[in-house]
Amino acid sequence: MFARFTTLRRIPGGVWIIGFVSLLMDVSSEMIHSLLPLFMATALGTPVVIIGLIEGIAEATALCIKIFSGVISDAIGKRKGLAVVGYGLGALSKPLFALALTAGMIFGARMIDRVGKGIRGAPRDALVADVTPPEIRGAAYGLRQALDTTGAFLGPLLAVGLMLLWDNDFRAVYWVAVIPAFLAVGLLMVGLKEPRAPVTAPRTSPIKKENLQRLGAACWWVIGLGGVFTLARFSEAFLVLRAQEVGLPLALIPLVMVAMNLVYSLTAYPFGRWSDSVSHRRLLQAGLGVLIAADVVLALSQSWAGIIAGVALWGVHMGMTQGLLNAMIARTAPADLRGTAFGFFSLLSGVGLLLASAGAGLLWELWGSASTFFAGAVICLFTLVLTRFAPERA
Repeated sequence: MFARFTTLRRIPGGVWIIGFVSLLMDVSSEMIHSLLPLFMATALGTPVVIIGLIEGIAEATALCIKIFSGVISDAIGKRKGLAVVGYGLGALSKPLFALALTAGMIFGARMIDRVGKGIRGAPRDALVADVTPPEIRGAAYGLRQALDTTGAFLGPLLAVGLMLLWDNDFRAVYWVAVIPAFLAVGLLMVGLKEPRAPVTAPRTSPIKKENLQRLGAACWWVIGLGGVFTLARFSEAFLVLRAQEVGLPLALIPLVMVAMNLVYSLTAYPFGRWSDSVSHRRLLQAGLGVLIAADVVLALSQSWAGIIAGVALWGVHMGMTQGLLNAMIARTAPADLRGTAFGFFSLLSGVGLLLASAGAGLLWELWGSASTFFAGAVICLFTLVLTRFAPERA
């Protein structure tokens, strides 16, 4: 217990600022996103396959854009400015959800929001590594993820309360979500001081052949694994739709995301800290095993209790793996190419998420919800086999 708090005190203030910025933005985003599949399906009459496609394209866009912002941040040696632009776009997108009248307008708002996320993602993740000593990077990524995910369960919780208070008025909830988004941008601008970049040899393009070779086999293995892993992790909108399928009241369905993100938040820092002292490969394998269990429970359950159990397992797997994968990238990539490494990692993950979400929606429409989750479990098993060939340094 004492060692745990000692590690917390050693985590730099910049990581805490980044974490609280993430918390505020996630409160805003999840107030919207936890209701968005229901808003589209009930208020706008959007088919499930279109919801899955919109979610997949939007999230994949965010992940793919990270490669450009990551490369740019390495090329100029600066990361905070890109993060401010990204969070600013996210904040500007929030009023558009409240004003949307069609699925096309929702798609436009989602794209602006996710472009902002893509711009800020890789520079922010690289910045955490830049300011943190190597021996506690797992804990630092775990802390940032825990704060981020605290916002991700507070957002749906607020959405549930406001939906009950305002008689299922989606648009009123969306207007409230604008406030924490702009607070996040202000905190980042005022509270975070970017560390001075070390004096090095003249900078060259991060995507030159020799620089890409410098990333090394271990880093490229982690990047590739991220793409395969994401095929098993389709959009969490399908967790919300699965809850609706078993008959949860409309206003209470966002509690599904509250449960998932609460478990995620509570497990992210302990598993992140643990990753600093155990085999990354074995911890990743354990996380994949938990995701398989989550998929099977979600496929077979016909009651709200079973769905909550499956969603909780999904949250545990997120806590075990998401900060871990970031720490694996930070450990295997050269310091001056971290933004580029995070960018490539996100690019492949984005392609995987697009394919996974589109495929999940199609399977759902053709053969029912169980087929979507069983397919995820099969891909997890394949990924688990791949981890046996991981380089030792990864």
